Amino acid sequence: MQDRDDVLAELICPAGTPAALRTAVDAGADAVYCGLQNATNARNFPGLNFTPDELAEAVRYAHARGVKVLLALNTYPPAGKVALWREAADLGARLGVDAFIVADMGVADYIARTHPSVRLHLSVQAAASSPEAIRYYCEHFRVKRVVLPRILTIPEIRAIRREIPCEIETFIFGNHGLMVEGRCSLTNYLTGQSTNMDGVCSPASAVEYIRHPDGTMSAMLAGFTIDRFGADDKAGYPTICKGRYQAPHRPEGYYAFEEPISLNLSRLLPDLISAGVHAFKIEGRQRSKSYVRNVVASFRKAVDDIRAGRPANIVDLIALTEGQKETQGAFETKKWR
Repeated sequence: MQDRDDVLAELICPAGTPAALRTAVDAGADAVYCGLQNATNARNFPGLNFTPDELAEAVRYAHARGVKVLLALNTYPPAGKVALWREAADLGARLGVDAFIVADMGVADYIARTHPSVRLHLSVQAAASSPEAIRYYCEHFRVKRVVLPRILTIPEIRAIRREIPCEIETFIFGNHGLMVEGRCSLTNYLTGQSTNMDGVCSPASAVEYIRHPDGTMSAMLAGFTIDRFGADDKAGYPTICKGRYQAPHRPEGYYAFEEPISLNLSRLLPDLISAGVHAFKIEGRQRSKSYVRNVVASFRKAVDDIRAGRPANIVDLIALTEGQKETQGAFETKKWR
């Protein structure tokens, strides 16, 4: 087991496009994570991600500035269709990525056998939240780091840290993610596509906005109303888990699964470091360069302050949160359990 003295508080930042990658690197990222333009990554949206040539240039740009590149291969191949994931792993290894972020055991096994010199990080999509599950991946596939689901308290993280032989990475800003990560089939139910296997939640081709005569707007997914917004409201993107629904006991409509809100653990950074967290992950590969620049720069300053023994100067990021609301989620307490 590793002890807490080797905790580096590495800042892991999103790169949905080559421009966002350069922005994250320049704003102070220790590592950036990105994906290819196909179903091998869990943000497989039009206009996002990297071609092979773009990934090659991204690796050169990041490495020249001392920044690592982590390639997300964090979806599950459908039966009999593993070639795409193997080709992506071969490409990433050839281009010199520093680690693969994986969820599927078959993908992990292929990389561990074929490219043993490249680090494996266990994606949050694997939903590994117990020491037993994490140790299994470490022992069988030489996983070096686990990205923990966003459902654990700090005492629980500290307890897990004592029982596993790998590094811990946690989300600190962005999507709240209360769903059981790696196991969500909600959009697959409506659209036939899912984050887990196709890399896309609520594909744009299934999204429609309808303006009504009274000025209100409905956000539709595959012909179903996911939310309805007032004339002066900012319409959100329709995802089933964050939609508002009517029920006999709630005819006015309510968030049945989770409310649009962002995770922000900036004030818990010292506690997370003390608990043995090695790396802090910022979510947002679908967000703008402005989001990336401001969030990464803010957390870069905060982490540097903490590591230098200074009080962290936390910038107000509420304007960049989903629905302009933020939470510490389950990390501090589980009142919702």
